[in-house]
Amino acid sequence: MPVYNLSARFSILDVFLSEIRDVSIQKDRMRFRRNIERIGEIMAFEISKTLSNQLKEIQTPIAKMQVKQFQQLPVLATILRAGLPLHQGFMNYFDGSDAGFISAYRHHLDQGFEIKVEYLAAPSLENKDLILIDPMLATGKSITSCMAQIQKLGKPHQLLIAAVLATPEGIEEILSKFPDAEIYCAAIDQGLNEHQYIVPGLGDAGDLCFGEKISSI
Repeated sequence: MPVYNLSARFSILDVFLSEIRDVSIQKDRMRFRRNIERIGEIMAFEISKTLSNQLKEIQTPIAKMQVKQFQQLPVLATILRAGLPLHQGFMNYFDGSDAGFISAYRHHLDQGFEIKVEYLAAPSLENKDLILIDPMLATGKSITSCMAQIQKLGKPHQLLIAAVLATPEGIEEILSKFPDAEIYCAAIDQGLNEHQYIVPGLGDAGDLCFGEKISSI
């Protein structure tokens, strides 16, 4: 199954989710960022179970032994700015990974919007495991637009999408463009409203992390 909803079974993750949604708690900006980071750590742990490993011999103070290690660390790419705390959670666990950064935003038109991608800095992705990190998988357009640019840096061996909140519409959009992708999310919400925002959602993740913006240009 290419979609993994980590809150399908209760855990401490649900507590962190409830706090980032709760308007009486989420205004504490430091706590909001830390909860997003914690969710990233939990997701990193879950994803780590699926990555290829190999045996390596080490020396303990008593004897030599065989231990499991990653065959290769994944590349961790995030969409600025909202993705930074979630990305940090992944970096806390995959602390030797290369990182990628993409600047993308909604450019609103008279009717609807388009995604503008203006900056990309990432290592080669050829035959790498790529984890693309974005806290809100709403329409799916941001991730598909970013992937169109990222793929110029090589074809990943495996594409994993990590989001705090996802919608059925966003999941469908991703899998229609990237059927081999695997999607990990902390929760799947009911859908989108008329403005294409997640319901019940949590509001604007970037603003809650870093303050309201005057402009996205």
